[in-house]
Amino acid sequence: MPVAAATTLPRSPLDRPAGGAFTLIFTTLPALLRLTCGLVGAVVALSVRTAPVRVALLVPAVVALTAWSGWYAFRAFRHGVGGALVAGDVALTTATALAVPWLVAPEVLPGEASWVAVLASTTVINAQATAPARWSVPAGLLVTAAYATGATLAGNPVEARAHTGTLLVQTGCAAVMTAVMRGWLGRADAAFAGYQRLSREAVVARAAREAERRHNRDLHDTVLGTLTMVGLGAVGGSSVALRERCAADLRTLSALAGARTATAAGEADLDERLRTVLAGLPELTVTATLPPCRLPAEVAAALADSAAAALANVARHAPGAATTLRLVRADGTVVVEVADDGPGFDPTTVPAHRYGLRESIHGRMATVDGRAVVTSAPGAGTRVRLEWSDGD
Repeated sequence: MPVAAATTLPRSPLDRPAGGAFTLIFTTLPALLRLTCGLVGAVVALSVRTAPVRVALLVPAVVALTAWSGWYAFRAFRHGVGGALVAGDVALTTATALAVPWLVAPEVLPGEASWVAVLASTTVINAQATAPARWSVPAGLLVTAAYATGATLAGNPVEARAHTGTLLVQTGCAAVMTAVMRGWLGRADAAFAGYQRLSREAVVARAAREAERRHNRDLHDTVLGTLTMVGLGAVGGSSVALRERCAADLRTLSALAGARTATAAGEADLDERLRTVLAGLPELTVTATLPPCRLPAEVAAALADSAAAALANVARHAPGAATTLRLVRADGTVVVEVADDGPGFDPTTVPAHRYGLRESIHGRMATVDGRAVVTSAPGAGTRVRLEWSDGD
């Protein structure tokens, strides 16, 4: 059997729902944080321009950082936060922190509340949330060292030490939190992938079982049924009927080899299918009422094949019985009824391993969401009622 070439499909966010949600959240939040910080920081930075702030340096720096904040948010929303975006953010923040003596007035530097202090905190938190720890932690330390250097050069070592401690805590806490979340979400995605794999295997196994049951039904209704009838003496060994049944069985076996691998599509005339069933059982005398009835092909096939199995049972077990076949369609429900006045039987005593009722009739009707009702008793004949509703 030829093996089809493997096709690589793009990964869907649904393949990793937990990891996908993590990526979405830790892309959206850093983008919004960077954009907000950039816009608010620009206003705050330009509001205090007392010496030694150099306006000629401050204005271009604020313009560049604001533009970068907008670009960062745009790229994050469109393509996610990649390594280049993180590296650019860290580089600009480091340069800004080193320039604190010329960008921040001395009176607003203490208290870790200057716009550069907020910029540094935003950068180290975003780096931990969007980059692997092996890169994000060194990036956080670099920004921390730059800010400590800048604040010291600005003549405020107390601020340098205070915010250095804050940045180190922010780097550590954000890195640990992100690592823990990635670990748990990774395990959740692994469990989800395992569940999906088991579900696919269950679907494949169920399809294989259904195919096996369908083939067993077909074999039971053809070859095994014919042999049973011959063994019971219902069909003579040299009769024309036997040759016709064998030819029909051969056609069924050929269909099992591949012609019926595709699901029936379109519509079919159930009454015509039932007439074909009767033509294949010339040894039975059947009174048939078969008005026109067009149904989905799959449903028509299930009803006709189930009726054929019921009629075959009559031919095997009650060959001389008066038999009727009736087709009725009313109020969206289709009923096919096979009845005979033969010896009858007790349905509760049929062994579980017997295919005739369990699979060829009940099982086949279940495949199209229909149902079969078998009514019989010793000495009272047998009635098989097949029902299917279109659901309207």
